[in-house]
Amino acid sequence: MEREKRPLKETVPGRHRSGAPPPPRVPGRHRGGAAPPVAALAPPPPRVPLRQLFRVASVACGVQFGWALQLSLLTPYVQELGIPHAFASLVWLCGPLSGLIVQPLIGHLSDRSTSSFGRRRPYIVGGAATIGLSVLLVGHSADLGRLLGDPPAGSRHPRAIAVYLLGFWLLDVGNNTTQGPCRALLADLAGKDHRRTRIANAYFSLFMALGNILGFATGSYSGWFTILPFTVTSACSINCANLKSAFLLDIILLIITTYISISSVQEVPLNSSSVAPYSAEGTEEQLNHGQEAFLWELIGSFRYLTLPVWMVLIVTALTWIGWFPFILFDTDWMGREIYRGNPDEGQRYQTGVRMGAFGLMLNSVVLGFTSMVIEKMCRKLGAGLVWGISNILMFFCFVAMLIISYIAKNTDYQSSGLPSVGIVVSALIAFAILGAPLAVTYSIPYAMISSRIESLRLGQGLAMGILNLAIVIPQACHEI
Repeated sequence: MEREKRPLKETVPGRHRSGAPPPPRVPGRHRGGAAPPVAALAPPPPRVPLRQLFRVASVACGVQFGWALQLSLLTPYVQELGIPHAFASLVWLCGPLSGLIVQPLIGHLSDRSTSSFGRRRPYIVGGAATIGLSVLLVGHSADLGRLLGDPPAGSRHPRAIAVYLLGFWLLDVGNNTTQGPCRALLADLAGKDHRRTRIANAYFSLFMALGNILGFATGSYSGWFTILPFTVTSACSINCANLKSAFLLDIILLIITTYISISSVQEVPLNSSSVAPYSAEGTEEQLNHGQEAFLWELIGSFRYLTLPVWMVLIVTALTWIGWFPFILFDTDWMGREIYRGNPDEGQRYQTGVRMGAFGLMLNSVVLGFTSMVIEKMCRKLGAGLVWGISNILMFFCFVAMLIISYIAKNTDYQSSGLPSVGIVVSALIAFAILGAPLAVTYSIPYAMISSRIESLRLGQGLAMGILNLAIVIPQACHEI
């Protein structure tokens, strides 16, 4: 029988195909209490050109540029403001907290958005605007702190720290608000084609690598204050001015990539008279279900997760337990362990931080190259095997870093106080090789969760939020 195409507003909520009336519904529960809501069949989405997926993923470059600056420069900078090294990791606690709440909530809302601008694009734009505001606050925290009454002298600047923390938390909120809907939009565009879903996530990972390269290269350059001399003020030293200049460049790149991304696709609003062509979930059943409490739905959705989905979540959580110490303290490790520096004493620490940023740039080059060959490796070996090999490689790289730290600690440095070339090169090689497993971590879990959760009809936005929980919960445990 030929399927009848009706707009959403003409469908009869909850009526079976046979025409029989549905059984009574229990508020707050799905029909029957044993299965997730199943969306009505919709026409298959049109085949989206790969170049369109490529352009949509470009916003990851602008977002990751700021994230790279955050990773390479902010841990050292926050110590300059007066937060002790022992408490620096607590500053990063905002990441898992915002990820725990913001991304699942944004995914939930974007799945049900009826904006005329589309389901995902309003959140991408809103997240990008939040990132722009946050980097302005972070970059100008010392100036605003002085304006609010911080003393010119002294090792601690409480008002500057308060402004910094506000900007830092907003930056994580903006990152989560932008990346979740963008990945969900890519999954919408790829439809049920698992190969194109992997390609879309590989594009996203590629742009993340490009953003990392630009961000870490920017962070490793120490002469931005000479190009933008107005960034140097009485409250903002040369290191602070370089940070401020880098974040101004981030805003420019973010505006460009966000425009390219949102102008590359025209989403059909969910309340349109036609079925949204890029999603199989925009149905009346979901709209009714969307009125239930968000937290209840998020918790309740775990009842419907199959064993393959749970395996993806568990492996993701274990993988990120290994990644977080490296991501949070990579440049700080280079400055303290390899260069034996201290943020408050001399320039050796800052030299090590810049060298660490250079190592992360090499890491991103390998990440970008790996992103371009992931799809071929997955077709040949299978996505699960590629993911497993990458985790083994990550383990050996972390062991190598422990050995390098031991050698650096027990080696006499030259009279200049700088480490030998061999120690620095070994650390840079470890940084670079880690780009390969990081590329896999940035792409394969998202593609696997997107394809495995499709049959459950929970929505791609909520799926990205659920996967993000497997990332931020280990991070929160690490920070605490």
